[in-house]
Amino acid sequence: MVALNSRKLESFLRFFIGVVAVVLINIIASSQFFRLDLTEEGRYTIKEPTKEMLRDLDDVVYVEVYLDGELNSGFKRLQRSIRETLEEFRVYSGDNIQYTFNDPTAAMSEKARGEFMRSLMAKGIQPTNIIDEQNGNRVEKLIFPGALISYGGVERGVMLLKGNKASSAEEKLNQSIEGIEYEMASAIRGLTTLSRKKVAVIRGHDELDSLEMASYTAALANLYDLGKEKLDRDLSDYDAMIVAKPKKNFSETEKYYLDQYLMKGGKVMLLLDKMHANMDSASASMNFAFPYDLNLDDQLFKYGIRLNNDLIQDQMAAKYPIVVGNMGDQPQLSLENWPFFPIINKFANHPITRNMDAVLLKFASTIDSIRVDGVKKTPLLFSSQYARSVTAPVNVSVQDLRKNLTPEMLNKPFLPVAYLLEGNFSSLYKNRFKPENVSDEDFFGTAAEGAKLLVVSDGDIAKNEINNRSGDPQPLGFYPFAQTEFANQGFLLNSLAYMLDDQGLITARNKEFKIRPLDKVQVSREKTKWQIINMVLPVLLIIIYGIIRFYLRKKKYTGFTK
Repeated sequence: MVALNSRKLESFLRFFIGVVAVVLINIIASSQFFRLDLTEEGRYTIKEPTKEMLRDLDDVVYVEVYLDGELNSGFKRLQRSIRETLEEFRVYSGDNIQYTFNDPTAAMSEKARGEFMRSLMAKGIQPTNIIDEQNGNRVEKLIFPGALISYGGVERGVMLLKGNKASSAEEKLNQSIEGIEYEMASAIRGLTTLSRKKVAVIRGHDELDSLEMASYTAALANLYDLGKEKLDRDLSDYDAMIVAKPKKNFSETEKYYLDQYLMKGGKVMLLLDKMHANMDSASASMNFAFPYDLNLDDQLFKYGIRLNNDLIQDQMAAKYPIVVGNMGDQPQLSLENWPFFPIINKFANHPITRNMDAVLLKFASTIDSIRVDGVKKTPLLFSSQYARSVTAPVNVSVQDLRKNLTPEMLNKPFLPVAYLLEGNFSSLYKNRFKPENVSDEDFFGTAAEGAKLLVVSDGDIAKNEINNRSGDPQPLGFYPFAQTEFANQGFLLNSLAYMLDDQGLITARNKEFKIRPLDKVQVSREKTKWQIINMVLPVLLIIIYGIIRFYLRKKKYTGFTK
């Protein structure tokens, strides 16, 4: 028989209460789902729009990541971050996200490896060559830092190694880690969304033709339903509108339809050349660029910006081949900085341009912001610190490359060349006569909620190069004289995604993971101290605890008498 005040009963009751408490906590936790992220920057926190998208999945999405095998420490960190993100995706989707990690180089035969790698490249997953040191030897390996996402028999390749090429390797990996959630989530939504947004590419003003926009429109067609339209009717059945490098002026009727499209909450992307300049006659010593008359100045002024009649010259510019002499009957070419082709590497702190790589512009103009109440204006792209604007008429001649542009001449830093406008626009036709033969029964004097306008002062930002031999279009942003691909397409796609993103998924691009490097000098100086603290101190604490416990028990039980 056990006494009610016995120690055995007390111990049993404590154990029983503890078991019941653990069971109750587990029952409550299973019915109330939550996850805690204790990191300073919310490293493991998934954005709410991403969570909603994952919860709405009605079938399994399969993700195959091709980043496995022998990797250096940097890519192991990227691999770990991808795994952690996908695990969060799996949890919030109710196991509707299934993922695996594979090594493309692990195929049995060299032929099988080659075929598999070529299939990955065809799906948009490009390889990266990494060089590492192992046991004093230089080791090179080809890796594929991307993933293949499949849903309902359709698949899409996603590159996960991104970021600004001007950054260090560590910073570029960190930028890639920051973008994992958005890259994965946007690809999943693109595959699982049944109703696609409609985008109108405007024609009728000698805009970029189909071949010149082939790369950009191909990328758009993967995400949206495209249509070619003229501004001769109400286009409110489209979700967005793109006007790419018009050369002919807009009639008042066309301006009215453009105005009313924006007033009804539309999203408009205007890629405009303000100056008529090209390289066809740039070899001449006197080749002047004059302004285009697009008849849009008053409309843009009403919305809050002004494109100036000038061209930017920038020290940070792409190179262009010029003839510097002759050897026999063969001209000698040299690649020289062409200041009218600025390389944009200064961006706003905005989801569109976060971790953006450099963008190449050709004959860009400056943009001024006009005070307009109710309109939020965000400059997105800027020239470098060493730039200037040259007012029309501008002599565009490669002969001027012989004249050095000194830092004293390039004294206008960070000139804006792209603006995003959002808010309560006021119609150009408010309190003024409407154009003839247009119906104003449903006229909007003020913009509805959600209206957005992007203006870039260079229409060539959407123009891809054409291969002279094959006549095929090159990828948008590829510059043949430098064999470099700039981020023009990424900027345009991000801009359109931001303007059309009703669910706010693009806010995932605002993630920031801080790099906390160790102070190597301090590590070397305090190495011995921290080794002692980490290895010797815990042992000493355990020994001291054991001695104290021994004497306390001895004192307690040696004094016991019946």
